Amino acid sequence: MSRPTKRRPLVVRNANFRALWVSSTAGIFGTSVAAVALPLIAAVELDASDFAVAALSGMGFLPWLLFGLPIGALVDRYRRKPVVLAALVLRIIVLLSLPVAFWMDRLSVTQLFVVSFLSGLAAVFSMLAESALLPRAVPREELIEGNGLMTGSAASADAVGRSLGGWLTGAWGASNSLLLQVAASGASLVSVATLKVSEPATAPNSRNRIFRDMGDGLRYSFSTAPLRTILLAGALWNLGGAIVVSLMVILVVRTLGESGAVLGFLTASTALGGTLGGLTVKRATHRWGSGTVWRFSMVPAVLGYSSLLLMTPGWGLLPGFAGLFLAGFAIAMNVVVATSFRQRVCPPQMLGRLGSASRMVTWGMLAVAGVIGGALVGPLGVRGAIAAGLAVAVLAPLVAAFGPLRSIRHLEELEPVPLETAAESR
Repeated sequence: MSRPTKRRPLVVRNANFRALWVSSTAGIFGTSVAAVALPLIAAVELDASDFAVAALSGMGFLPWLLFGLPIGALVDRYRRKPVVLAALVLRIIVLLSLPVAFWMDRLSVTQLFVVSFLSGLAAVFSMLAESALLPRAVPREELIEGNGLMTGSAASADAVGRSLGGWLTGAWGASNSLLLQVAASGASLVSVATLKVSEPATAPNSRNRIFRDMGDGLRYSFSTAPLRTILLAGALWNLGGAIVVSLMVILVVRTLGESGAVLGFLTASTALGGTLGGLTVKRATHRWGSGTVWRFSMVPAVLGYSSLLLMTPGWGLLPGFAGLFLAGFAIAMNVVVATSFRQRVCPPQMLGRLGSASRMVTWGMLAVAGVIGGALVGPLGVRGAIAAGLAVAVLAPLVAAFGPLRSIRHLEELEPVPLETAAESR
């Protein structure tokens, strides 16, 4: 009797998934470098105010709040691969302007905000299109494996990017370190160019139904109790958690007096935890059920972020390293389960609109959080503002524990609402 052949990993046996995986991983690597470099440029090189430093962290997510819905509708009208390619080209051009302005001694806080916004706008197009391409590249039954690999490798790239970015801000200067993000975006561009998926060409409606398409996506996002609950929990977590994250530069660099390299290593611990969470989520969902994993993963995430309140200089940073690792592990599991559920239940022609509507609500909170964090740090102090963010974030596990999904073990067993039913609710 022949021994069964061991199945090769998805990233090896599926070339289309591999192209999306490389593009996503490279993109996250570059973004993580910028996540460390941009606030350090503002705080150290340009001596910006605490409010500006905190608000800058959310500027890249503001396009999700302002333009997520119409971009999602556009993504569903056109072939997704050209959309990704065009967005990456725009991102490279915009990001390159920062080191050039630094070399010419013309860099300003205003340019930082503009570039962060435009880079975020390009990311809206590329991320929505890539997310809509994944179900075409990967069979439905392999979506959790695919999303787990994407999340795990993205978290690894995030860890490396933040660590390297933090070190390079001291070795090269914060502005020059952004050349790494430009190079990473170029790698994403090359990878997506190799993608070969079947995408039917859909000509735009001559009467421009863009607003109706936007409404369809938003309605579908709220069409079932599972979708509504996952969306609400994600929005609450992102709002509270992002208030905390927006204040980390002020806490670590200005309050505790640590270097940009330490900040990079500290934030990288979240990504390292995310790597482990993304790579183990498939096993966890098989053992305990996707619904159980989604509900209980939010508790250690809140506890992990709470460790920031215990940090002191030097060895006193260790609680932060451990807590952020735990938070990253839990967040990655939660994101994989929620994303896979949406991709599984959503009709293919609605993926762009559902993704944009969901991210408009959840990621739009990241833009609002930066402004709130900047406004709170003055009257409450940095630790008081972090505590306020945690008070909001803790509402997410409460919604999961006491909401409509409190007794659901396997989310994939829930029946999605048909597209026609969602349309009839207009």
